Amino acid sequence: MRNKQITKESVHLLVACEDIALGKTLERFLNHTAITIDRCHDLAGLLRHVSRHAITILVLDLALGKDSNINLVSFVKERNPSTRMILLFEMEHIEEAIEGIRQGAFFYLPRSSAPSDIALAVSKALENRQAELHLDTYEQSVFEELVGHTDAMRRIIDLIRKVAPTNSTVLLLGESGTGKEVVAQTLHRLSARRDKPFVALNCAALPHALLESELFGHVRGAFTGADADKTGLFEAADGGTLFLDEIGDMELITQAKLLRVLQNGEIRAVGDTVSRKVNVRIIAATNRDLMQAVESMAFREDLYYRLNVIQIRIPPLRERMDALPALVSHFLARFNQEYQKTVRGVDPVAARYLQEYAYPGNVRELESIIAHAVIMTDGEFIGSVDLPEYMRRGITTRPALAYQREEAILSLREMEEQHIRRTLEALKGNQSHAAKRLGISRSTLWRKMNEYHIEAPGEDTGRE
Repeated sequence: MRNKQITKESVHLLVACEDIALGKTLERFLNHTAITIDRCHDLAGLLRHVSRHAITILVLDLALGKDSNINLVSFVKERNPSTRMILLFEMEHIEEAIEGIRQGAFFYLPRSSAPSDIALAVSKALENRQAELHLDTYEQSVFEELVGHTDAMRRIIDLIRKVAPTNSTVLLLGESGTGKEVVAQTLHRLSARRDKPFVALNCAALPHALLESELFGHVRGAFTGADADKTGLFEAADGGTLFLDEIGDMELITQAKLLRVLQNGEIRAVGDTVSRKVNVRIIAATNRDLMQAVESMAFREDLYYRLNVIQIRIPPLRERMDALPALVSHFLARFNQEYQKTVRGVDPVAARYLQEYAYPGNVRELESIIAHAVIMTDGEFIGSVDLPEYMRRGITTRPALAYQREEAILSLREMEEQHIRRTLEALKGNQSHAAKRLGISRSTLWRKMNEYHIEAPGEDTGRE
């Protein structure tokens, strides 16, 4: 997929205002930027321009529509939905500007604002547009790595689109392995901080003393073994994003220090007496119920509300199984390259195993399964024998359905029939080999096949 770039040819700024001098002044302020600038000074010129051209950013003086029955914001949005509109208004008509924001305008300013302020708003609108185009080019790989093209994840991407350009703290919820770090990386890459560091830390991986030093740093002599000053991750991420995974496992004393950073943007290294200012966006994640942790006094309530400004829940893989083919294809491509293989796909029997499995480890477990299968297979297609043994033994046959419907729980008889069918399919109908794999005699296998009305797939080449 070819990357979209914002260039002089692709970014079109239209300044539509009655004040000719203001239009010329704005053009001088903005002529150093890589954008094409046009001006119009009456309603007819605006309507003509909007109808004929794709406009990236529109500085619109609402006074142009004062003698008409045309809703200018709606008119522009219908023809250029992605246009970022900056509305100029007279103070006595501020309600009109507020209504324009409700209808999708980007920003509004008094008509008397300094040209430099209007130019700044244009720059912010351009940054917002760049972030959206960046998302368009990055979105495909995010979908493939995370879940494929599902409605549930499309809603998450839409939320990411809105949240990423802000500095808001984000709390990611979801089971282990659902892709919370991928979402955190996406938020960072689509923000104005994308050229600054993205630093990730699993809070459950370190004991309290080491976690505090890792986050805030320490000075020499702060504790036994502190032979030199150490820079913490907050300083390492300054200007960028710090992703705190498993935040629910952080001890209360460290939570208090984290709260102080969120409140005043200051950190203090262990053993130090001096605080330092940092500019870091916090994205936290957990698979725990933080509200329950608050109620049991295992998590600070004030910190919870500081973290939970924007909440994004990542659904488990069992709730988005329609994404499985896209994920499998993505991981196949990755591991083909990593292990220098040429696996083209998954055969029908293996695909059935993959579709019926419950994935308690979510996307991370699927990644591991495909890596195992790519290593094990000697052919162009992954077969059931290439999958991990626990999947072939039928230990988990989509138990998530059993949570929803009691009738989904299989009887022993049904499990036996299913296991015989899968074994025969995996061995292409060779009954002799199937009997040996099942640990029963050929005659017992034949009897059970008759009992369950099983016709072996393919031609049975086995002979006793």
